[in-house]
Amino acid sequence: MYSALTHGVQVTVVPAFLPEQSDPSESRYVWSYEIEIANLGAATVQLVSRHWIITDAAGRREDVRGPGVVGEQPILRTGETFRYMSGCPLTTPSGIMVGTFRMVDEEGRAFDVEVPAFSLDSPFARKVLN
Repeated sequence: MYSALTHGVQVTVVPAFLPEQSDPSESRYVWSYEIEIANLGAATVQLVSRHWIITDAAGRREDVRGPGVVGEQPILRTGETFRYMSGCPLTTPSGIMVGTFRMVDEEGRAFDVEVPAFSLDSPFARKVLN
């Protein structure tokens, strides 16, 4: 589990390797990840867009930007949470994802919330100690 708190919004990520959707002989490795966004602040906020940076084990980087998450732009009042699941395919047995969610508060002020960097590791990844 990975977690970050920014401007009163906590983002928690739980990634999982999906062996049933992966095929190492075809260089296809797939993960799911569950995201929980909790508004711990005093103001109502809305998630309006996302920015992901996905880097595979070969160092290839992909930037993904778009409105909302899973087709939604959730509004979170104080104490509310929003959960969703998504996935990520790679051609390498490991990688890393990190990102931001653009939020807007009830006064119309926009700010970015950190999505913590999280590791995408499969049983096929070579173990490395840093």
